[in-house]
Amino acid sequence: MKLADNKATLSFSNGSPSVDLPVYHGNVGPDVVDIRKLYAQTGMFTYDPGFLSTASCQSAITYIDGDKGELLYRGYPIEQLATNCDFMETCHLLLYGNLPNAAGKVEFTHRVTQHTMVNEQMQFFLRGFRRDAHPMAIMTGLVGALSAFYHDSTDITNPEHRDISAIRLIAKMPTLVAMAYKYTVGQPYMYPKNELSYAGNFLHMMFATPCEPYVVNPVIERAMDRIFTLHADHEQNASTSTVRLCGSSGTNPFAAIAAGVACLWGPAHGGANEACLNMLEDIQRMGGISKVGEFMEKVKDKNSGVKLMGFGHRVYKNYDPRAKLMQETCKEVLAELGLENDPLFKLAMALEKIALEDDYFVQRKLYPNVDFYSGIVQRAIGIPVPLFTAVFALARTVGWIAQLNEMIGDPEYKIGRPRQLFTGAVRRDVAPIGQR
Repeated sequence: MKLADNKATLSFSNGSPSVDLPVYHGNVGPDVVDIRKLYAQTGMFTYDPGFLSTASCQSAITYIDGDKGELLYRGYPIEQLATNCDFMETCHLLLYGNLPNAAGKVEFTHRVTQHTMVNEQMQFFLRGFRRDAHPMAIMTGLVGALSAFYHDSTDITNPEHRDISAIRLIAKMPTLVAMAYKYTVGQPYMYPKNELSYAGNFLHMMFATPCEPYVVNPVIERAMDRIFTLHADHEQNASTSTVRLCGSSGTNPFAAIAAGVACLWGPAHGGANEACLNMLEDIQRMGGISKVGEFMEKVKDKNSGVKLMGFGHRVYKNYDPRAKLMQETCKEVLAELGLENDPLFKLAMALEKIALEDDYFVQRKLYPNVDFYSGIVQRAIGIPVPLFTAVFALARTVGWIAQLNEMIGDPEYKIGRPRQLFTGAVRRDVAPIGQR
């Protein structure tokens, strides 16, 4: 960042001296007012619930322009990456800042492939969970447990440790998600196969059994790879901020990523695609397409308590650029699997049509987001709804670890310590128990 030509002057109506605050330019996006010395100069904090107007760090990884509907990874538009690159190239880009050449891609992919197996004792760890446990409950435990097996890469201040941890986490997440799934359905675990692609290997571990050969469908493989790419990073969202805050204490990378998994579980964050599918299934039980109009009227009624899931986004005030790409993939997958007449997809299209034409939704810019389509795609592939968020965590791991490594390498980084506006009881004395 560079110091702007202008500065911000904070003045007070009570006659206190005004304060000049530095203003910095980013390469793109809004300028920022540097308030680091505000408390020392004035004895006051800023108040910003949800951090809607606060830049908590400087980052060179991902940029979002919500008004334009633009998402850039290291400067590259998500549309170009999702069309011209695969997930391994995207991982290399996010971690190291550049797209690999052909030889670099082979070398990076080989490194990841060599770390896809997990310690055999992880199977015994799984047995402690109930079979009907939510996959995200299992994943928070499994990811955190990795630190118990890889003591040689837990020093977050060591660049070599951070690099091998990044590779291990990216490599092992598909294995852990597949193991969590196999455990809940009572099927044998399938080991990774080094000759398969990253997405192909995940599909094999998910859906193959020892009984017969499993051939990866290239259309499904490509769709899975695109899901991973579209979800790889998304700037300073709740789970990424959690990973940064957790990592700022100096904890090991596995623990920091486990914290991100836990945060992602929330229905307002990574659980949104699961909530979207549940909404569609609820409408289907109500009567399907014939009830769409009635459902949308309830959405408009603030007193009904009915929410429209999969539409709108906290950052994008225009069309989510990932949604258009996911819609294309959705159509390809349903056509490949002969599910064009799938009732839930037809229902989804009817919802989308109303949302794009009805003034209530148009004025509020409630466009379909990536969760709306990714849930439909995953359901068509055969991934159960409770596993959707675990797949999201798998994809987002590379973004989390890239952001974590960037923070640790930033000379300005400090342990996170938000302040508060205290509204509780002022100092008081404890009365003897008989006088209370």
